[in-house]
Amino acid sequence: MGGIIDLGGVIVLLKEFAHQKRDRLQVILTCGLAAQYYGMKDRATVDIHAEVKGDVEGLIGFLKAKGIPADIGEDISGWSVVAMPPGYRERAVEVYRDELLIVKVLDPIDFIIAKLRRATEEDIQDALFVAEKLNLTPEAVKGRAEVAIKNSPKDTALFVFRKNVDTFVELLRDKGR
Repeated sequence: MGGIIDLGGVIVLLKEFAHQKRDRLQVILTCGLAAQYYGMKDRATVDIHAEVKGDVEGLIGFLKAKGIPADIGEDISGWSVVAMPPGYRERAVEVYRDELLIVKVLDPIDFIIAKLRRATEEDIQDALFVAEKLNLTPEAVKGRAEVAIKNSPKDTALFVFRKNVDTFVELLRDKGR
């Protein structure tokens, strides 16, 4: 397979894996696939970033055999010194469910927080798109970011994250949010 992937195609693959294994799989998609869900139709991605509850190693092998790179783990909060805000799993938005598979995407504000933890140019554009499309306020983003900071280990990375959040909030304000 390989190449550009979309949310619908990924759900088909996850369903195939779960049903082959006959085992439950819960997935929270992040990054480009979540951006696609929130309406960024031209958002191309070639890999899968996700938090998985189930056979992580088996899923990585399955996707690799299909030529799809995947950054998958059991706890996306641990992907950065900056923690995800508590409750992100419960707030995640369900996009597919059957007897063996549940697929979710990060809640819009949690998606933005995840993007600002890394804050590449593409991450900022994804976050701005979602914030504008869903009319999210700078205060809502800043508030959730503060919760993430409060729940993170004290580290200089928090300074950089806080700067990323402040810059993003200013961009949102400049666009009239």
